[in-house]
Amino acid sequence: MSEGGGRDKLVAAKEAWARAGRLLTGRPDPDRAMRLPPGQRLVETWPVLDLGVQPHVPLADWRLAIDGAVANPVTLDWDGFQALPQTEDVSDIHCVTQWSRYDNRWTGVATSVILDLVKPLASAAHVILHGYDGYTTNVRLDHFAEADCLLAHAHDGRPIPREHGGPVRVVIPRYYFWKSAKWLKRIEFSAVDKPGFWEVRGYHNVGDPWTEERYG
Repeated sequence: MSEGGGRDKLVAAKEAWARAGRLLTGRPDPDRAMRLPPGQRLVETWPVLDLGVQPHVPLADWRLAIDGAVANPVTLDWDGFQALPQTEDVSDIHCVTQWSRYDNRWTGVATSVILDLVKPLASAAHVILHGYDGYTTNVRLDHFAEADCLLAHAHDGRPIPREHGGPVRVVIPRYYFWKSAKWLKRIEFSAVDKPGFWEVRGYHNVGDPWTEERYG
């Protein structure tokens, strides 16, 4: 997707989806009885979605700042990030644009490791994720801390490619995938909520696929 006009058209189309309630079925599955959330279709490919920018971040230049309402703010370079305990997890992707992809094998650093490292203050209740493309999204701290969440650098045994958010992207699999910020640059812990790029454009503040929280 080209920058400028292409981005503006995409954003306008997505905002129109939110106003119209596009893709809502009205048949939520709050008990998660079905693996595929309502309104989703299963794909085997991995569609590429972005805002017209795919930042190129060489590993030598990559930095991750973790700050805000924490006792121990840190900035990690690539070697420091790789030195943290590594984990693998298999989870599904559910994109708000209606596609789902099963059994993605991720390698990276569990969010629990990040929490142990920076020690969020008692006032911290929200996590704001910032990408190198200027994108932001917000999640509740307890959602960020769930056991299947990680900062991933590999997918199915290979480094995450640039178009899918490499070198590092967030994976928060229980929520629509716009919450899993790509090209991760900063993790900000906050006492107050700060709705991100899509959340201020009509999309839900939480984004649970099984209860069809596509739009706010």
